[in-house]
Amino acid sequence: MQHQKHLFDLPKNSTYLNCAYMSPQLKSVTEIGLKSVSRKARPNEILPEDFFAEREILKQRFATLISAPDHHNTAIIPSVSYGIANAARNTPIKKGDEILLVDEQFPSNVYIWQEVAQQKGASIKIIKPLTNFEQRGKQWNENILNAISEKTAVVAMAHVHWADGSLFDLKAIRQKTKNNNAFLIIDGTQSIGAFPFSIQDIQPDALVCGGYKWMLGPYAIGMAYYSDVFNNGTPIEHNWMNRHNSEDFNNLTQYEDRYQPKAARYSVGESSNFVLTPMLIRSIEQLIEWTPVGIQEYCQKITQNTVNQLRSLGCLIEDDAHRAHHLLGIYLPDQINLEQLKTRLKEKNITVSFRGNAIRVSPHLYNIEEDFDLFLEQFK
Repeated sequence: MQHQKHLFDLPKNSTYLNCAYMSPQLKSVTEIGLKSVSRKARPNEILPEDFFAEREILKQRFATLISAPDHHNTAIIPSVSYGIANAARNTPIKKGDEILLVDEQFPSNVYIWQEVAQQKGASIKIIKPLTNFEQRGKQWNENILNAISEKTAVVAMAHVHWADGSLFDLKAIRQKTKNNNAFLIIDGTQSIGAFPFSIQDIQPDALVCGGYKWMLGPYAIGMAYYSDVFNNGTPIEHNWMNRHNSEDFNNLTQYEDRYQPKAARYSVGESSNFVLTPMLIRSIEQLIEWTPVGIQEYCQKITQNTVNQLRSLGCLIEDDAHRAHHLLGIYLPDQINLEQLKTRLKEKNITVSFRGNAIRVSPHLYNIEEDFDLFLEQFK
């Protein structure tokens, strides 16, 4: 695959290596957004069926992206915290149970479990990595597997760690949770769209994703998958569109106890969103065309030399078998001054994220190998 810089609107004098923070927007997505904003100027042209048509398309596209057999298992959400809250509300947890979390995972997949643990009398168990980098990723996965027991009610974690790109073996973790009748709730925000994921292979109970990072969509919209185990659950909000026969505007006051099929009950109110929904449809369609496999291969190609060079300078980076290629953490040796490096990167208009003594680098198809040559020069 070749770079796709021409499809984005990034400044030519800027080196953006920070997709894990927020993706730049495809020109085609911006175009759709501008058209969609002007649409409400003529509300007489927005028909009742328009409230539902694009919602279904978005759910279908997301199901394709994650290899979900039935798009009715997907829902439109405004944020990861919203999607996780729906899952947490309907996960059976009792007094004495354990909720397993991965060390330093993003707060949206932590706070709700802390509240649930307090309410139900359960405990939170944090699974930490080794401080030694030798076989760190391998051992971290083994620590997670070893921690899952008959006391485990749910494992809530990411596929790719948001801070340093550590990759977790979800297939093995899923099998261990099944053996112990535990739920698996995945935050896919830092992986879905850029890293291959198959619902059919992993079979999680829920997968929740923000849309503005690796799905290349706008802010304030995301997607979730809820397996059939949640089909009879209670959503965190009750909006009219998620109820049976809501397409019939003439009979909306014939209040319904029944919901739309499967996970539709978990979609946020006003999920027809006539601006954000078509924008996210377009971005996911582009990702389906590129494929997450292709994105991983491209990111590996443009980063591998820099990764090898940084390791030779004493930087610590997770071994290739246990990290993603679209998101990597660079832990600095003592001889590299972080503050001086920050200054140099800023002077060269190179955008990355900083996490403690580590640098998080997250490229995409708008980057080229020369971007990493420039990045590497600042270390040397």
